Amino acid sequence: MGAPDIGDQTAGVLTILTLVAALALAYRPLGDFMAHTLTSRTHTRFERPIYRLLGVDPDSEQSTRAYVLGVVGFSTVSLLGLYLILVGQSLLPYSRGMNGMPWEMAFNTAASFVTNTNWQSYAGESTLGFTAQMAGLAVQNFVSAAVGVAIAVALIRAFTRKGSGSLGNFWVDLVRINLRILLPVAFVAAVVLVAAGAVQDFGSDTVVDTITGHQQTIVGGPVASQEAIKELGTNGGGFFNANSAHPFENPNAFSNLVEIFLILLIPVALTRTLGTILGKPRQGYAVLGAMTVLWFGSLAITTWAEVGTHSQAAQAAGASMEGKETQFGTWASSLFAVATTGTSTGAVNSAHDSLTPTGGGTVLANMMLGEVSPGGVGTGMYGILVMAILAVFVAGLMVGRTPEFLGKKIGATEMKYVALYALTTPAVVLVGVGIAIGLGSTPDAMGNPGGHGFSEVVYAYTSAGNNNGSAFGGITVTSTFFQVSLGFAMLIGRFVPIVLVLLLAGSLARQGQVPETRGTLPTHTPLFAGFLVGVIVLLTGLTYFPALSLGPIAEALA
Repeated sequence: MGAPDIGDQTAGVLTILTLVAALALAYRPLGDFMAHTLTSRTHTRFERPIYRLLGVDPDSEQSTRAYVLGVVGFSTVSLLGLYLILVGQSLLPYSRGMNGMPWEMAFNTAASFVTNTNWQSYAGESTLGFTAQMAGLAVQNFVSAAVGVAIAVALIRAFTRKGSGSLGNFWVDLVRINLRILLPVAFVAAVVLVAAGAVQDFGSDTVVDTITGHQQTIVGGPVASQEAIKELGTNGGGFFNANSAHPFENPNAFSNLVEIFLILLIPVALTRTLGTILGKPRQGYAVLGAMTVLWFGSLAITTWAEVGTHSQAAQAAGASMEGKETQFGTWASSLFAVATTGTSTGAVNSAHDSLTPTGGGTVLANMMLGEVSPGGVGTGMYGILVMAILAVFVAGLMVGRTPEFLGKKIGATEMKYVALYALTTPAVVLVGVGIAIGLGSTPDAMGNPGGHGFSEVVYAYTSAGNNNGSAFGGITVTSTFFQVSLGFAMLIGRFVPIVLVLLLAGSLARQGQVPETRGTLPTHTPLFAGFLVGVIVLLTGLTYFPALSLGPIAEALA
C-alpha cells in the first residue's frame, strides 16, 4: 500500500495558507477601490472619448428597462461579432493557416465566451489563430466579466435607492470596470506569469525532433496575456486544449498559486465592495462568511477524496494521481478544482473526469450551488444576494413577519423574481440531461459506461447552464446536438437570470427605505450567514439529489 506523500501535503497546506493571506491583504484595498470606481461621478480623459463614440451621456442614469436593453443588446452584438470572427478567421491576419470553424462549433464557442462560460469543444492550439484568440476570445474575457460585475453592482445600488427605478448607467459601468479594474490588474498578472515562465510571443510554430525519433510541433503565442484575464475574469477558456495543466499556461507551483489567487480575487473582494457601498461593512463580512463556509467545506471533502486511498489504484499509488500533473500533485489539483468550480471559471489543471467519485461529485455540486462559493466575477455576488432574499423570506415565514432585507420589504413581486431565478438554471440543466440521455447516440458519446458516463452528461449541462465551462473530459460533445443544445443552455443560463436580477433590482429600487425596528431580522450576523448556507445547501439538495444519486453517489457506493 502506498504511503501518503508528506511533501505534497506540506506544500498543499502552505499553498492554502499563502492563498488565504494574499486574499486577506488584497481584500480591503481592492474592495474599497471597486466601490469608489463604481460610485464615482467623475470620468477620466480615456473614458470620455469612448462615451462620445457610443453616443452615451455618462452623467445620466438608466431605468431598469434601459439597463436591461443595454445588457442584452451589447451581448447580442458581441455574440454575432464573435461568431463572424470564428467562421471567417481564415481571412484574418495571424490566422496561422487555420480554417474557419464549422457553424455549430462557432455558435457554441461564441455563446460560451459571451456568457462567460468559456466551454471549449475544440483544441485551441490546433483550431484558432492568434487574431481569433485575441480579438475574439480575449476581448470577450474582459467584457463578459465586466457585464457580470455590472449586474451585481446594479443590484447593490437598488438597496441604496429610495423611490427611484434607476440602476446606474450600464455603459459607464462596462467601461469603468474594464479600464479601471480588469485591464490594470490583468496587465500586472500577465507580467507576473511571464516572469514565472508562461509563454508570450507571436512567433511561428516550432518543429522539434523528440527523443523517440519523431517530430513534434510546438505552438506558442500570446498565452500569458490571455491566461491572466482568463483567471481574473473567472472565464476559464484556455489557449491550449490542456488548459492550465499545460506548462506554457501554468509552468510551475508559483504560477499555479497566482492563477488560483486571480480566480478568487474579485469575487472575494466584491463582498467588501458590497459593505462599502451600503455603508454596512458587517453585511459584507456576513456574505463572505457564508461563501467561505461553502468553499472550505468543498475543499475539505475534495482533498480528502483525492488524497485518501479510496480505491485499489489509489492504494497502490498512495493517492488518486490519475489525470493529475505530477508537478502539482493531489493537494494543489484539488485546490484548483474547488476554486474553479466554486467560481464560474472552468479552468482546470487536472482532468476532472479522473477525479474520484466523491471528489468529482463535490466539484459538480459546487456548480449546482449556483456557484456562490464565492461565485464568478459579479455572478457570485448577485447570486448569493438573491439567495439571501430567499433566506429572509423563509425566516419571515417561520416567525410570522413581513420579510425585510437591507431596508427593503420582500413582497410577492420580489419573490416571483427570486423563485424564477432559482428555477431557471436547474430547469435548463435537468431538461438538457433528460433529452440527451433519451437519445440513442448519447451512450456512444460517453467516455465511460454506467454511473460515471451519466455523470459526464450531468456535468456537461451543469457546467453549461451555470456558465462554468469545465468538463468531465471523457464525453465527446462535437455532435451538432451537443454543440447547439449546450450553446442554448449557456445563453439561457446566463441571460434569463440576469434579466430577472435586474427586474428584481428595479422593483427594490422603486421602494422607499424601511427603518429597522426591534423585530427586524439582523442579516449581518454569523447566525444569518449560517442560515443562508443552510438554505443554499437545502435548495440544491432538493433540486439535484436524484441526478446526483444516479451519477457520482451511485458510483461512490459501488
